[in-house]
Amino acid sequence: MNALYVMEAGNLFCGDHDPSASKHLTLNELQLPALQEIYQEHHAGGSRVQIEVAVGIQKLEPTFKLAGWDPDLLTRFGLGTRDARVFTAYGVVRDKRTGVAYEAKAVIEGRLGKIEPEAFKRGELMGHDYSINEVMHYELWFGEKEKLFWDFFSGDWRLDGTSQIDDERRILRIPTTG
Repeated sequence: MNALYVMEAGNLFCGDHDPSASKHLTLNELQLPALQEIYQEHHAGGSRVQIEVAVGIQKLEPTFKLAGWDPDLLTRFGLGTRDARVFTAYGVVRDKRTGVAYEAKAVIEGRLGKIEPEAFKRGELMGHDYSINEVMHYELWFGEKEKLFWDFFSGDWRLDGTSQIDDERRILRIPTTG
C-alpha cells in the first residue's frame, strides 16, 4: 500500500536523555547525515567503457540549528572535551493516509565539531549552526524498528536489523561484539 510519511515535529537531546538536555524549545533545523557511497573509477585495459566501483561510505556529518544562545553547548565544543557525546533526535512522523503517528529516532555518537553563530540583526532572532563530527556510531529507527545501524568499533553495519558484513567479519576473524 502506498503511504506518505511527513515529519511534523522534532526534538534533539544533546547528551543523554536528561530532560534538561532537551532542545525542543530552540530547535529550528535538524539535518540527519547524508548517506552517500564512495566510488572509484575503473577503466579496465580490455574494456571500452569505464565503470564505477563502490568502495565504502562517506563520513557521516549531521547538523542542527538552534535559536538563540546555548551556553551549555559551548562547553561541549572541540578538543577541550576528550569524550564523544551522544545526540539523540526524535521526530513525529505521520502517515498521511491513515493518520497514524510514528516515532523516528536517530542516535549519533560524535563530537560537537562546529558552532557557527549567525549574524546579529536587530529585530531578528540570532541563532547558531552546529555540526557533529567524528561520528563513530549511528542508528536510525522508524516506528520502533531498527532501519540502519553502524558502529565503528564493533565494525557492524546493519540494515533492517540484519548485518550486511557477517561474511567479511567471519573471513577476517573479527569478533562479534554487542
